[in-house]
This record gives sequence, structure tokens and C-alpha cells, in this order.
Amino acid sequence: MIRSLYTAATGMIAQQTQIDTTSNNISNVNTIGYKKQRAEFADLMYQTMEYAGTATSGTSVSPTGIEIGLGVRPTAIAKIFTQGNFKETGNPLDIAITGNGFFQIQLPDGTTGYSRNGSFKLDNAGNVVNSDGYKLLPEIVIPEDATQISVGVDGVVNVLQAGATAMTEVGQIELTNFVNPAGLHSLGDNNYINTAASGEPINSNPGLNGLGQTRQQFVEMSNVQLVEEMTDLITGQRAYEANSKAIVTSDEMLQTVNGLKR
Repeated sequence: MIRSLYTAATGMIAQQTQIDTTSNNISNVNTIGYKKQRAEFADLMYQTMEYAGTATSGTSVSPTGIEIGLGVRPTAIAKIFTQGNFKETGNPLDIAITGNGFFQIQLPDGTTGYSRNGSFKLDNAGNVVNSDGYKLLPEIVIPEDATQISVGVDGVVNVLQAGATAMTEVGQIELTNFVNPAGLHSLGDNNYINTAASGEPINSNPGLNGLGQTRQQFVEMSNVQLVEEMTDLITGQRAYEANSKAIVTSDEMLQTVNGLKR
């Protein structure tokens, strides 16, 4: 009975992790470029009362043995990098990635971050930046007299300047991919940095080396599916309640044992 108390407690902790993860997904359902997360679990060690194959007589052995599980533990919260839905905005600096890849963003400490959020703006010097003012890498500067901005599916940025009749190329958007994107470290603000698990960044132009293409005037929305998340939330809540009920039942059994009299 004491074992069941601790086992059920691990179940409650695990389901709290599940609910926390699901809640984070739901809260980011409208976050541009957000990738949903999935909590994963594994059973804990087992207390072996009798090994399978133990002799039960001179001519027979136990076919299954007796192993009592001691609960569950979280093993990972995996990022799911499936494509989100596209939303047309009409903004020439909104760029979505169709397929694999990340934009490169210069973080305040000078390191390079990676993001699927393609909602860009211009700063006071004409640099293409994200919503926090972090520059897109390689740096692209839009001339002050530009009247039109065009971004091709290959990431080439052209502008039409006042008085000109032909477009002028001002930059090239590069995308980055990783052997294991799920190994990226989340910084928040839609940014990731690479780790030993993700592997080194692989840079290339859009449409080459397995990278996706760029689509102007679109943004990629979150890949969270609310129906799935609500189902997971209900499942997690019911499992949490069931584990709490197991604790209450074990406690009642202990009370019964303590109340025994000779």
C-alpha cells in the first residue's frame, strides 16, 4: 500500500507535465511560427518478486514471473516541426517558409538564433528586422526611396526605387536546417539556438539542399490543432484524477490496517 502511494504520486506528477505542455500549446495557437510540443513518458524500474523462468517444481518454471512497476517519469518534451497553416497578410515583408528551414536572426549577444517567424519589419536604417528589432541574417538593407519590395521563392530580394523602371537586387535570404531540429534549444520569442543534439547549422538558399522556398506576403501560423490539444487536456485531467483516487484508496486501506485490533 505504501508502494501504491508513491507510484500514484509519480502518475500525478507526470500528468501535470502533460497538462502543462498541452496548456503551452493552446496558449500559442495564434503564435506565428510556433511548433507544438509533445510530452513523452517511460515506466520506472520494476520490483521483481519472482523472475520469469524461475523453477516452480522439478519439471516446471514460472512462465511470466512477478514484477511490480513503480510508476512513470517524463523522458522528453519533443518539438513537432510539421508545417503550420499559411495566412495571407498582404505585407511585403511577411515571408513564410514552405518546407524545411529556419530564418537566421542576429541575437543581442551577437550569436545567431533561428526562427520560423517570418513577420519582418524595417528599422530606422532600413535593415530588415523581426518584431524585437533583431536583424535578419545575412543583413538586408532596403533603400529609403524603395517603392516596391519583391521576394522570390528563391529568397532573392529586389526593390523598385523611385524614378527607376527596373528592379534592383538588394539581398539574398538564406535558410538554415539541422540534422535534428528537435534538438534545438528554445529561447522564447520564437527563437532557437543550436545544440550538440541538433547538429551544426546547414546554410543554403531557399529551394536548395532540401530546404523549403520563401513565400512573400504570407506568414506560417502555429501547427497546433485545438481539437487534439483539448482531447489531450481532457485525457490528462482524467488520468490525474484517477491517480489521485488511487492515493485516496491506498490511504483508506492504510487506515483500515491501522484500525485492526487483536
